[in-house]
Amino acid sequence: MQKDTLEYEHALVAVIEILRARARGGATPLQYGELSAELAQLGYHVPAHEGPMPYLLEDASVRESPDGSLPLLSALVVLKDTGWPSSGFFKLARRAPYARSGDNMVLWTRELKDLAANYGRR
Repeated sequence: MQKDTLEYEHALVAVIEILRARARGGATPLQYGELSAELAQLGYHVPAHEGPMPYLLEDASVRESPDGSLPLLSALVVLKDTGWPSSGFFKLARRAPYARSGDNMVLWTRELKDLAANYGRR
């Protein structure tokens, strides 16, 4: 699956819907492998730690919050070994227009709290 293709666009919409549902359900994180499995059930082959997965997660956050005003959906996806998001999440969160502050723990827990609050109202 390549970026800027119809297949990628459909997979991106699926990622956004999966993560929105997770955010509405209390913003409980899910592992990369779980997200990959959910996408596979929908017909999208997206390996957990390679290929398009990092691009899909970044694009999901950017699409949902292009101006940085909403919490980042990609905060919900964590590594199995650590239970934390990958370094890519923290890089995205700290760059413009998001410019999230605080150490990794503060930043991430704030993002999860904001996801639960924001999507719980929808």
